[in-house]
Amino acid sequence: MFLPTLVASCAESASLDWAETPGLAARSSGPLSLHAALFRFLYTRNLLYNTCWEDPAVDRKALRLGESDRLLVITSAGCNALDYALEGPARVVAVDTNPRQTALLELKLAAIRHLSYEDTFSLFGRGWHVDFPAVYRTALRPELSPFARCFWDSHKHWFSRTTGGLFSHGLCGVVARAVQWRLRAYPALGKAARSLFEQPDLESQRDHYRREVGPRFWSPVLRAALSTRFASSLLGIPAPQRGLVRATGPGVSGSARAFIDDLFCTVPARDNYFWGLYVFGEYPPGCCPRYLTRDGFTRLKEGLVDRIEAHTSTVTRYLKGPGPRFTGAVLLDHMDWMVDHPQALAAEWESLYDRMEPGGRILFRSAHALPPYLEDVRVGPSRLPLREWLSFRTEEARQLARMDRVHTYASFHIAEVRESA
Repeated sequence: MFLPTLVASCAESASLDWAETPGLAARSSGPLSLHAALFRFLYTRNLLYNTCWEDPAVDRKALRLGESDRLLVITSAGCNALDYALEGPARVVAVDTNPRQTALLELKLAAIRHLSYEDTFSLFGRGWHVDFPAVYRTALRPELSPFARCFWDSHKHWFSRTTGGLFSHGLCGVVARAVQWRLRAYPALGKAARSLFEQPDLESQRDHYRREVGPRFWSPVLRAALSTRFASSLLGIPAPQRGLVRATGPGVSGSARAFIDDLFCTVPARDNYFWGLYVFGEYPPGCCPRYLTRDGFTRLKEGLVDRIEAHTSTVTRYLKGPGPRFTGAVLLDHMDWMVDHPQALAAEWESLYDRMEPGGRILFRSAHALPPYLEDVRVGPSRLPLREWLSFRTEEARQLARMDRVHTYASFHIAEVRESA
């Protein structure tokens, strides 16, 4: 009876209606495009993100969290939900349509509650653990939901050093393996890339990047590969968002080069654990997400971890159910995925209108400098344009975006709910 019951529980837990998932549903006017079909195939069968790719340090400054705040976030890999919890808000609700992303956050929550700092860092800092099957069976598995148990039962090998560890798996893991292969295949590039994180100041870093890293890294082959639909899918860029990128002019490859060139010439790399992970294959010593620092881990374990809850759901579906009103929301770039689905996009903003407190802040990123939906969506009984319901902190957002250590979005937005709306 065990195997049929396990399979049934996994299927029930994963029974998300993908037709409701913006950016994954077929267009009502016809079949999916090749890129959309590929992205949907990959996304609905895989973990996409094995680590978060938005800088929570920027978000913390924008949110200004306090002990009474209630925060809604897109789960992704769960790193940032844990980071926000370290600010001590009353509640952090993490929502994601992909149950595998929820399963990863559940595993992190269980590790913080039941493992030592050293074991937790081994799992999520290095990406592997010498005795993961035993640790998983005795300390982690009992704490997981049915779907998460099913997923990790069949993916325990992801935490084996011989298979490359966590950061070599999932769709982003394919990209990480490709980067690691290139750095090994071209030793001069590998040495130059690692040295980038050791430069004593920004001027030295800028000079080193322009002379030693950029010319070696941006080969014609790489630029051509980044322009393909397959690469966009692996990088988590669905067809609607790819369209927004192309609308900006240089396309995916040109935009990526412009963002990364600007990043390493304007933002110090020494504490940039996002790109350090791709260069070193694990988080370098002293350069990791806050939940993996000893102080951050201890504070979470002492009780802050219990303020986080995880849900597999669309944002709209979650907000239409019972739950708290929110003083903050971090929506990443997922509204870009919805630009071809205006009804779903409008429904999500309507749900946010119903559940956001006056004065609350909504953060989101976009591949477009001025996302077109900001002018089109109407909310509330009076059908207010978004710009009448929300006050956009444009200059504050622009300044914070310059500090962002990921640096791969055309725009970062801070929208505050007007008190009188």
